[in-house]
Amino acid sequence: MKKFTFLIILISATIAGNAQLNPIVWSFSAKKKADKVYEVSMKATIQSGWHLYSQSQPSDAIAMPTTFTLTNNPLFTKEDKIKEVGKMEKFKDATLGTSANQYSGSVSFVQTVKLKSNVKTNFAGSVEFQTCDDKKCLPPKTVNFNVALN
Repeated sequence: MKKFTFLIILISATIAGNAQLNPIVWSFSAKKKADKVYEVSMKATIQSGWHLYSQSQPSDAIAMPTTFTLTNNPLFTKEDKIKEVGKMEKFKDATLGTSANQYSGSVSFVQTVKLKSNVKTNFAGSVEFQTCDDKKCLPPKTVNFNVALN
């Protein structure tokens, strides 16, 4: 019984420790740029020592790219693709023979949208991402977002 109790405590401590490890903090906002035109910013603040991967990766990459899934909204159109605003680092691991496009510190993913008429609506979706430090990678995580456009 003591071994079983110890095992339960150990598993609980491991799960709690991993749950607290969250090296990426997301913030979402919208800024009006012109009549019916908004710039939606999806900003990742990255804890020191960790990396977040770009939406586009080299052909030899094993890192999971950051992916946005946007909820369809008939009240606006998306202008161009989601842009990355930050200092991209081109990482090369000679031991594994792989490359990665990654960010440290922070990066903003920016989508411009144009409303079809002057209405209040939302820009919603989710972002799936993976983060790694120099020793380990965390499992992919998904964060939902909903930003008011008004």
